[in-house]
Parts: sequence; structure tokens; C-alpha cells
Amino acid sequence: MPLEDKKVLPTWAPTDRPLPPLVCIVGYSGAGKTTLMVNLIASLTRCGLRVGTIKHDAHGFQMDHPGKDSFRHKAAGAATSIISSPHQLAMVTDVDHDHAPQDLLPMLGTMDIVLAEGFKRAPLPKIEVFRVETGKGPACQGDPHLLAVVSDAPVDWGVRRFAAAEADALADYLISYFRLPVGKVVSFQKSIN
Repeated sequence: MPLEDKKVLPTWAPTDRPLPPLVCIVGYSGAGKTTLMVNLIASLTRCGLRVGTIKHDAHGFQMDHPGKDSFRHKAAGAATSIISSPHQLAMVTDVDHDHAPQDLLPMLGTMDIVLAEGFKRAPLPKIEVFRVETGKGPACQGDPHLLAVVSDAPVDWGVRRFAAAEADALADYLISYFRLPVGKVVSFQKSIN
């Protein structure tokens, strides 16, 4: 079902449905996590799914810019600031600790699936993006929560392997694994192993 046919609810809207599945996309810097996330989001949304994302930033970030009204609100001492328009909203709020992705999941309760970039040590389902060219070894090989590896190298970690260009096949795999409610027929594509 196309997104425009679904009732669009705010992500925090109360719902009696179970929380969506959460999958962490992990790997070292330069492995291609963001590229995979973008391609996987596009593949899943083409299937009619609502995809939420969480991006982990261990170093802190700044979403707002000096001179903007919302920046001035936070600089003046607002603990939380929400920016709202007819088509989007964003919230910046102070927190007292680094939140685990499962703590944030209720904020994305109306999604069909949530992808989190990062959180490689979390005890959650994960997909590792592995590139030999980074010069670093695997981040999660042997992790009992590892569902698949995305790599163009011929690795055998005892889980499904997808090439970097196989986002559609990986999306099919996640749809089947989590039994997601797709809005169109999805055919499985062959993974490397």
C-alpha cells in the first residue's frame, strides 16, 4: 500500500499495536553504513512500509544553527524545543544519558520497521557492513544477534551475506524475517550465500 494510502500518524501517536522491529546497521567508519541505510530505506518504502531511523552519535551533535529562532530558544535555556511546519517537525531535547535504541523505539511506534545506524554493542538484531578496504576487522562476527553481513568480500560468518549493491534483496530478507506487512508482492532475490 503506498504511503499516501496509509493514515499518517505522528510517530509518537498512541497505538495498540506492538512496537516495530528494530535492526541496527553496524560497522566501522568508512564501511558504508549510511549508504546501505539510504538504499535499504528506499527499498523498504517502495514496498509500502513506513521506515523510522535512529542515528547514533557518540560525540554529540548540533541540529540547529546560530541565529535561528529555535537555536535561540535552546540557548536561552529551553530544555526542549520543537520546530513544527505543515509537513515536518523536529524536537531537540536535553538528556542526561546516552539512550539505547530500544529506549527510543516507543517514539517510533507507528513505523513498520526501525533501522538504527550504529549501536554495534547493543543486544539487538544487527546487520554488519564489512569492507576489507577499511583496514579493520569485523565488528560483530560471531555476535548471536547478527542477522546478516553486507560485504563484497567472500566472507563466511555463518549468516546470510549480501553484496553492497543488493539492498533490495536485503529488504526482502528483512520483510520475510520479521513478517512485515508489505503493500505489494515482493519477490525474493538470491543472496550470495
